[in-house]
Amino acid sequence: MYQINRRNEQRCSKSLGHLSFFVLSEERKYKIMMNKISAVFGSHVFSDQVMRERLPKAVYKSLKNTIDKGEPLDTSIADSVAAAMKEWAMELGATHYTHWFQPLTETTAEKHDSFVSTVGDGGVILQFTGKELIKSEPDASSFPSGGLRETCAARGYTAWDCTSPAFVKTTDAGTCILCIPAAFTSYTGESLDYKTPLLRSMDAISKEALKALALFGNTSAKKVTSSVGPEQEYFLIDKKKFAKRTDLKLCGRTLFGAMPPKGQELDDQYFAAIKDKVASYMTELNEELWKYGILAKTQHNEVAPAQHELAPIFSTTNIATDQNHLVMATMKKIAAKHDLECVLHEKPFAGVNGSGKHNNWSISTDEGENLIDPGKHPETNLQFQFFLAAVLAVDIEIDPAAPAAVQDGRDARKSHGLFFHKGFSLSDHALHSERRFVYTAHCFSSSLLFVFSMIAHPPAKHKQKRSRSALLR
Repeated sequence: MYQINRRNEQRCSKSLGHLSFFVLSEERKYKIMMNKISAVFGSHVFSDQVMRERLPKAVYKSLKNTIDKGEPLDTSIADSVAAAMKEWAMELGATHYTHWFQPLTETTAEKHDSFVSTVGDGGVILQFTGKELIKSEPDASSFPSGGLRETCAARGYTAWDCTSPAFVKTTDAGTCILCIPAAFTSYTGESLDYKTPLLRSMDAISKEALKALALFGNTSAKKVTSSVGPEQEYFLIDKKKFAKRTDLKLCGRTLFGAMPPKGQELDDQYFAAIKDKVASYMTELNEELWKYGILAKTQHNEVAPAQHELAPIFSTTNIATDQNHLVMATMKKIAAKHDLECVLHEKPFAGVNGSGKHNNWSISTDEGENLIDPGKHPETNLQFQFFLAAVLAVDIEIDPAAPAAVQDGRDARKSHGLFFHKGFSLSDHALHSERRFVYTAHCFSSSLLFVFSMIAHPPAKHKQKRSRSALLR
């Protein structure tokens, strides 16, 4: 009996030894994974941390005042910033730079220039000046302008948007490009892109919201910033099957065909277990997005077959817009590596859900106060009610303005909704996120200004003048 128990003890200790080794291995794997993510995250972004390490203190402080406080950019620091940015980009393998902008073409645009400059003896040096950082002159003759000017007079300028960090983008061929986010305008200042009106709208929101906050006794806030977290839905289609559909290839959506035997009737796709091939795609997508400092947080299966979603953590509206463009481009690039096609059209297939881009939008002060936070007693929170009324006015006011700019996909979408959490989520399935941001910002600013002006300067009550004949009667 004693021998049997002794054998059992030996077996148990041996099993526990294997188990402890397994636990230690898992812990080690976890630490290695976390260290890898920490090392990779933001490695291709000229972030605040990189600027702090590479820029002189005075230059860094001046640039931060422009980014955080909206002070005018001191052009005298441009050469110092450009030199540091070039050295950092070259360490990542970049040989060219581009002003990365968003014309009225539903996508981004870029013109690559190398760091190479000639010297007197026929040799070359690698150079990137402050002038090249701040401004560029791409040909604007073939970009849409809304009929602002004739093609022969269509000159365009890009200007560095220092509020959105520069990044190094890697192409499929392995070429590295330093991308500098930029606004795109005409010689006379008309906006030829989506970024310029967005930046102007963000500035208008800040100015008018600060006036409104002063009415409620808040005079310490210096800036009000909008933030958004765009949830990107998409379809993944097998490349061979995608190639058989000419309508999908040319239009990004189906134009004809019969309904499949099974669609989304059983709701068995939503939040279901992710297939191995899709999971592999999502893993590589996350790793690539983390390099660009994009906070990819949530991923899951959506309602329609082959439909999925990626949701990032929210960030400043301007940065979130740039990152969303980068997310969509990266989705398509990674899909090709996995023999898949990523479809981003808002309604690619009839009879099943389309792909929304729910924009979890909110505004807050530089002191960290969320202006659309109802608090514990929203019924007595006048400040919350005031900003709530202004945002609701946006939802009512936005639809008449939208049809002039949106695509025909608007007709195919199923719903237009307003979602209310602790912040606001404005959902419009037809609009790309940057359009929604621009319209929301403009409408919110005008609504807020109107309500503020009515409170600060109420209309005078005039006595009605009666005509002589009325007095006689």
